[in-house]
Amino acid sequence: MREVAGGAYANLVLPKLLREKNIRGRDAAFATELAYGSLRMSGLYDEIVASAAKRPVDKIDANVLDTLRLGAHQLLSMRVPTHAAVDETVALARQVNGAGAAGFVNAVMRRVSERPLGEWRERVTADVTDPMHVLATRTSHPLWIVRAMRGALIGHGLVRPENVEPALVSLLEADNTAARVSLVARPGLVTVDELVASGAARSTTSPVGALVAHGDPGDFGAVRDGRAAVQDEGSQLLTLALTAAGVEGAAAAEERWLDLCAGPGGKAGLLAAIAVGRGIPFVANEVSEHRAELVQQTLGAARARAREVGGSIEVTRRDGRTVGDAEPGVYSRVLIDAPCTGLGALRRRPEARWRRQPSDVAALATLQRELLASGIEATATGGLIGYATCSPHLNETRFVVGDVVKKRDDVEIVDARGWFVDALGDQVASLGDGPFVQLWPHVHVTDAMFFALLRKR
Repeated sequence: MREVAGGAYANLVLPKLLREKNIRGRDAAFATELAYGSLRMSGLYDEIVASAAKRPVDKIDANVLDTLRLGAHQLLSMRVPTHAAVDETVALARQVNGAGAAGFVNAVMRRVSERPLGEWRERVTADVTDPMHVLATRTSHPLWIVRAMRGALIGHGLVRPENVEPALVSLLEADNTAARVSLVARPGLVTVDELVASGAARSTTSPVGALVAHGDPGDFGAVRDGRAAVQDEGSQLLTLALTAAGVEGAAAAEERWLDLCAGPGGKAGLLAAIAVGRGIPFVANEVSEHRAELVQQTLGAARARAREVGGSIEVTRRDGRTVGDAEPGVYSRVLIDAPCTGLGALRRRPEARWRRQPSDVAALATLQRELLASGIEATATGGLIGYATCSPHLNETRFVVGDVVKKRDDVEIVDARGWFVDALGDQVASLGDGPFVQLWPHVHVTDAMFFALLRKR
């Protein structure tokens, strides 16, 4: 909790700590739920703690507050007996925060234990008149995100305005449900059947996906050596869609693929494996040195395969905004997985909702448009450009694509929905009203990935 408060990411810090402490199995699952859940629900828990303590949380020591959040999560959202949750939280307070804090924590925890979560939700919102504010508090989301998600559900055509409230509640509740662990079987390197034989379950969503019900994905040999990887099924689907649609004209004469913003390498890993299988040169570009190193690592197995069959995989470090001018019309397929707020992956990144601010959307807007414009310039006539974000926010998705396309006469939007095909070969349902695709955690059980498919004319 302290490392996350200092700017670290829970999904990077916690697995490392569990490995270092050799915590595995059910103990690791308990620790993960406790850490992720208390971070995810801290907005609601802070309201409950403030009510129980009879003081605002900004008057409570930050470390003591972290201890109380951990205790509140055990009491209200986990199957931990009340006496055990109270005793363990008080013991933690005594160890970490001192004897004086332990008495305070004991008193607050006992007051929190007097009501179940539902009653606390009602109590802390009893005097709130704005329905959106009530929903934000009860689902532990910042108010601006709740409003943005409401607009996105309507703007992407999933529901009509008069039916949006139930869908909004379902979406916010899905954000608070831990995401299942999904693996991608990188084609030509490993099969889904092999992952299933190693203990995974076959995905019904992605043709190259598998699910891990419990345990460490690193226990799979194919994950350890890079033939498979942890990757959200929505991310898999949009990558497959870009490779399935047909290119034309000059782009079809000599194919060459580019991932313009490749770090940390999930989509690049799948693209590279498919490209090698088709004998197509592939370039993964990433401007950040650290993220470029991660791309190098995740492409290791694909590069080894490329050397065996005479293929080509290259990792470059360039500002993606300059690639179009440097290499105009070079690539037949270009993926722009643009930097975004990540609002579509809140279930995986428990602290993200509290770090992001509305100003972040505006700050990213210019970069997203410049990257898309560069990707278009880098694409050959008849080639395809895929623009993707892990955010459904309209200002990062439809508005970005619309603004760029309306200023150009050399690109057209292609309806991407027909290229989103599940493991049975059927088109994925409820993708919106087109031509864009928007996935949702409460509908597709994926991250809220957005995808636009463009063709260079």
